[in-house]
Amino acid sequence: MDLDSQARRLVELLGEKRQTLVLAESCTGGLIAATLATIPGVSAWLAGSLVVYQEASKQRWLGVAEETLAEHTAVSAPVAHQMVAGALHTTPHADLAASVTGHLGPNAPAEFDGLIYVGVGRRGQPPRTWGVELKAPKRVGRQRESALVVIDTLIGVLERLE
Repeated sequence: MDLDSQARRLVELLGEKRQTLVLAESCTGGLIAATLATIPGVSAWLAGSLVVYQEASKQRWLGVAEETLAEHTAVSAPVAHQMVAGALHTTPHADLAASVTGHLGPNAPAEFDGLIYVGVGRRGQPPRTWGVELKAPKRVGRQRESALVVIDTLIGVLERLE
């Protein structure tokens, strides 16, 4: 499925399940929220998106610990975890949160080039995080692929809700 179709499906599921979503986006630069915002009625279910491109923003807006950034770098599962937790903390009316952080290139260190970490959390439950190696060869394609990974993950979470 393409990004726009999956975004429409996500908004449908948010409405069906009556779940409010907050996002914490780094490497996607707000693309997930911008894609969702093209869908009429999304404002009922999308609380917002914190675009935290810089480490200082991750720390101040989401409470990502300086020590975590120093030990693991911004492109890590612990940072994605803290981003989700911070998004839920700063948005008490949200039921569900997702985060994404990564290196999309060019000029990324070889071991991080095309690597993202995604986090998803539901209020009252511990967040889950994992890494994904992107297939797209260039930055813009990787941003779209990253957004699709997050949206697909959220669809899966919502489909499993009672």
